[in-house]
Amino acid sequence: MSESPLSHHEQHEAAANERVHFGFWIYLMTDLLMFAVLFACYAVLHNNNVGSPSAKELFTLPLALKETLLLLTSSFTCGIAMVTARRGRQTATLVWFLVTFILGLMFLALELSEFHEFIHEGYTLQTNGFLSSFFILVGTHGLHITSGLLWMATTLFYVMKRGLNPPLVRKLGLLSLFWHFLDIVWIFIFTIVYLGAYV
Repeated sequence: MSESPLSHHEQHEAAANERVHFGFWIYLMTDLLMFAVLFACYAVLHNNNVGSPSAKELFTLPLALKETLLLLTSSFTCGIAMVTARRGRQTATLVWFLVTFILGLMFLALELSEFHEFIHEGYTLQTNGFLSSFFILVGTHGLHITSGLLWMATTLFYVMKRGLNPPLVRKLGLLSLFWHFLDIVWIFIFTIVYLGAYV
C-alpha cells in the first residue's frame, strides 16, 4: 500500500530537520576550530606585553568572575526555557528566554566596559601582541554573544507572533545549543586568560 501524503510530508520534514541539525553541528565544529586557533595565538603572545602592564596587572579578576557567573546563570535559565518550550508552555518559555537575554546583555555590557577602560588607558589592539590576541579572542566571543542575542530576540518575536509551534521549538533548540557552546568557550577564556594571569 502506498504511503499517505501526510506520512510522506512527515518523512521529508524529518529528513530536512536532520540535515539542518547536521549542518549546525558542522558550523559549531568550525567555530570550535576558530576559537582553538585564537587560544593558540593567545598562548604564544600573552607574554609579549612590551608597552603595557602584564595580564596580572591589567585584568580585574572580580569583574571576570561576575561575567562568568552571569553567563553560567544564563546557560541555566536557557536550559529551563527549553524544558518549558518542549512542554508547550509559551508564556514560561518567553519569560525564561527573556531572563536569559537580560543576563546575556549584562554580560556584554561588562565586557564592553572592560574594553572601554583598556582603550581609555591607551591599551589597544595595536599596543602589542598580548593585547592584540586578547582583544581578538575575547572580542570574537563577544561578537558571538551579540549574534546570539539578536537571534534570540528575533526567534522570540516569532514565538509571540505565531505561537510555540514545532518548527520554532526546533529553532529554539539550536539557539540553546549555540548559547551553551558560547558558555563553554567562555569557561576556557576565564580559565586560560583571566585565571592564567595569576598562575
